[in-house]
Amino acid sequence: MNTPTLSDAAQPLQLPAIASIHDAALSGRVQQLIDHKTKPLGSLGRLEALAHRVACILGSEAPRLDQPQMLVFAADHGLTAQGISAFPADVTWQMVENFLAGGAAVSVLSRQHGIALNVVDCGVARDFAPREAAAGQPKLWRRKVAYGTRDSSQGPAMSAHECAVAIRNGMALVRALPGNAVLLGEMGIGNTSCASLLLSRLCGLDIAQVTGAGTGLSADGVARKVQVLRQVLQRHAEVTEPLDALAALGGLEVATMVGAVLQAAAERRVVVVDGFISSAAVLVASRLQPAVLERCVYAHRSGEPGHTLMLGALQAQPLLDWQMRLGEGSGAALAWPLLESACAMLREMASFASAGVSEKS
Repeated sequence: MNTPTLSDAAQPLQLPAIASIHDAALSGRVQQLIDHKTKPLGSLGRLEALAHRVACILGSEAPRLDQPQMLVFAADHGLTAQGISAFPADVTWQMVENFLAGGAAVSVLSRQHGIALNVVDCGVARDFAPREAAAGQPKLWRRKVAYGTRDSSQGPAMSAHECAVAIRNGMALVRALPGNAVLLGEMGIGNTSCASLLLSRLCGLDIAQVTGAGTGLSADGVARKVQVLRQVLQRHAEVTEPLDALAALGGLEVATMVGAVLQAAAERRVVVVDGFISSAAVLVASRLQPAVLERCVYAHRSGEPGHTLMLGALQAQPLLDWQMRLGEGSGAALAWPLLESACAMLREMASFASAGVSEKS
């Protein structure tokens, strides 16, 4: 297939070509190893399927997860001027400071599980003081394209150039990071609206089906949000291609995440997808390079109503279903020990033959 491009005045955006990693021989060997562990066939349930998936992503019968990187992409959204969020836009920059200070949910869970926390300023409407992160402390990456997107109810959220720069930033960031796993997170007041818009446009779903309370809107607030988002879709009715939809509907953190997903997939890293907004980035990336989906593990099903439909579109089965809707990457961090356990089981659990245990007759 041809590699898609998004043109801008400077140079075309060249996206990595991502081939399928399906390997029937490897898949068969991994499944045979799992089936001959000292247990009844299939008795570890979905842990076995998870072990098989991670092994196939990493191309190893003895997979080991190395230096996991949590990426929290942060940006503001001009659409918040239309009253589509229960919280003020200032919460975006305030939460970035909270991430860096170690007080947010994703900070706590990343620290607990030994995941390196990277906070990426993709387009927050405020500048942050430079800081050097000590070993084991969160790191701030300044990859600001603009001070938030424009109001998509009035015109495109981003220009094609801004969208291309954000995608390139995400690709370059992953190239700069060690390890073989990335966990996706985000922060941006108004970004559930962005995810709903992208899902509606790219999957042909009615916006009312895929729009929820976000940070806690009342029923009246949700009704107003749906009305605003319907107007946005009508304004951009001619926009149907994935990159064009991304530029028109936003946002900068989603575009940067799309680049990160594409690069991680190209490098055959495990991509741990958090919730609704992270899944929207994967949806866009998969419309550009379908084999991206072979590298993804979905942490949880969000409490946002659109996420179930998003997961269906991605043919994804989440690991957890705890009605979480915080974002940040909190669900991805919470699910991380399951991936580690799956790999440890495959590497270390004895077979019937090695343990001298009789198999089922």
